[in-house]
Amino acid sequence: MPAQHRFASSDVVAAVSVALVLIPQSLAYAEIAQVPPAYGLLAAAIPPVAAAFFVSSRYLQTGPVAITSLLVAGSLSGLAEPFTAEYIRLAALLALVVGVVRLGLGLLRAGAIAYLMSQPVLAGFTTAAGIIIAASQLDTALGVSAPVEGIFAEAVWSATHPSAWDPASVVIAVLTIVAILTGPRVHKLFPGVLVAMAGALAYSLLAGFDGPVVGEAAEATLRVSLALPWSSLVDLLIPGAVIAVVGFAEPSAIARTYAALDRESWDPDREFISQGVANVAAGLTGAFPVGGSFSRSSIARISGARSRWAGAITGLVVAAFLPFTSVLSDLPRAVLSATVIAAVVKLIRVRPLLTIARISRPQGVVAIGTFVATLVFSESVEQAILVGVGLGVTVHLWRELAVRVHSSYHDGVLTLAPAGVLFFGSSPPLDQAFVDELAAHPETQRIILDLGDLGRIDYTGALALRSVAERAESAGIAVDLVNVPGHSTRTLMRVWEEDRPLP
Repeated sequence: MPAQHRFASSDVVAAVSVALVLIPQSLAYAEIAQVPPAYGLLAAAIPPVAAAFFVSSRYLQTGPVAITSLLVAGSLSGLAEPFTAEYIRLAALLALVVGVVRLGLGLLRAGAIAYLMSQPVLAGFTTAAGIIIAASQLDTALGVSAPVEGIFAEAVWSATHPSAWDPASVVIAVLTIVAILTGPRVHKLFPGVLVAMAGALAYSLLAGFDGPVVGEAAEATLRVSLALPWSSLVDLLIPGAVIAVVGFAEPSAIARTYAALDRESWDPDREFISQGVANVAAGLTGAFPVGGSFSRSSIARISGARSRWAGAITGLVVAAFLPFTSVLSDLPRAVLSATVIAAVVKLIRVRPLLTIARISRPQGVVAIGTFVATLVFSESVEQAILVGVGLGVTVHLWRELAVRVHSSYHDGVLTLAPAGVLFFGSSPPLDQAFVDELAAHPETQRIILDLGDLGRIDYTGALALRSVAERAESAGIAVDLVNVPGHSTRTLMRVWEEDRPLP
């Protein structure tokens, strides 16, 4: 049995270490998804157990994550009022859609789709998403209720009206952020978020904190149900597909990173299946879409996880805590907001966007365009992903169409050297260059078509080459092909005339 499948006693230690972080994080990420906090615990209980039977990476920790939670809020904001029963049921149905899509991709062995989200798109989206998430939590962290609507409008109002701040909430938020960010300096496994939550809860109970608290919404029951709003299924298909692909970027990156460090293989198809099963479990138990967490997976690795069962035990620990969630009713919401802010700070990375733009202007347009689109569509960020992908495809097609034809002339010999990809969309520049160069050098007696700089030649591109040759020969000009790419020889041989042998 492979090492990652064999249970080890250290898996229990790792699982408990992760659970101590996961419990408060799941409450916080539920706030981002705009469902009651306890539904974060539901998303952290059974999904990790279900995923453990199929994962490829021994360290991958499944559960609520910031980006996926933001995508959930964006997908459902126009369909129901956040935090309502209808919204919660829609979130569960969305999880089911995400799960089925990921399962389908995995079973069809389409795991390679994980590589199709370009880095410029991901860089632009995650940076903007981090800003949106932090902005959405600012009013709660400051203990205010902004009299305006809109994520950024509320954040600006909250930041510019210090007289409305609740001092206790501000102090709790600041201490929580300090505990989370400085905890690793004390020890790499120091559960700063748990310490902050315990301290804030104790203060709330002993000092009679009168700011916003979790309240009765901390109660949720683990049960399996198919009583979902199926009439809204069509509305959730595209958002579900977007979350299924975009939300897979993080778990796939986790698995690839740790597989490389440990010199182990990993299977993206299995990972798609594991994340699909986890989301199906989330949907059936009334939770919201889940993904893989880099921070929690890192904790699992550092604390000694030896097999995939560490993730399952983590889920069981959270499930065991569910009957006692009522003890969190007096937990200040400022703790949850501060936990979110501290978690997403690392996502806000502007320098990589500038680096991309400096290295490649077209890809910089994709990265910065996705960044701006995400901020503009902050209330429905899944649309920004589509904009980013569209920009990426447009830039790719533009570059594919931009076949450059280098030419030189000497003693009656005209050399045409196209560079790029010669396909149906990029063939016209070659034909135009042929016409222009013959007009400039009417004394041409021989044409050399140098194909050494072509990355690919499709059927239409081969036809374009033959057309150039036929027209040249009809004018009494000899034509030779040189440096034919090996991968294109077969296509050219089929298209080219049999009496015109290839070099």
